[in-house]
Amino acid sequence: MYRIGELAKLCGINNDTLRFYEKNALLTPSSRSESGYRLYTDKDKETLHFILRAKGVGFTLAEIQELLSIEVNKADKACMDVKMLVDTKLHNVEKKLAELVRFQTSLKRLSDACCGGEESAEHCTILEALESNTDDVRHEHHDEHLK
Repeated sequence: MYRIGELAKLCGINNDTLRFYEKNALLTPSSRSESGYRLYTDKDKETLHFILRAKGVGFTLAEIQELLSIEVNKADKACMDVKMLVDTKLHNVEKKLAELVRFQTSLKRLSDACCGGEESAEHCTILEALESNTDDVRHEHHDEHLK
């Protein structure tokens, strides 16, 4: 049996993280000592490792809870149930990546259009592009405005 601090140290997390998982019904101590300390078993340690690995690949606490419920009832579930969860997560990650690439492309275009000089931002192409209703970004040349 492990007390909360021992299990936390073994798994490389802090006590508060364990309490947080307990509060969110991901992990419950197997018992309590006479003095009220939380006591965890090796099975609890395995569950905690499962939670940490799932978190490490990007699953949310709600998704981890769903995975744990499947883990507990493996005989009543099919591999396709687990695969569906993973494929849904993968699809969401791919959508986020595509969105980040769009952000990167737009930001790069904005950055490339600006001279970045010490001139007044009165004619800054970045600000003008963000103020306009178009995606058209023209390159900034401050000396044009000085004439």
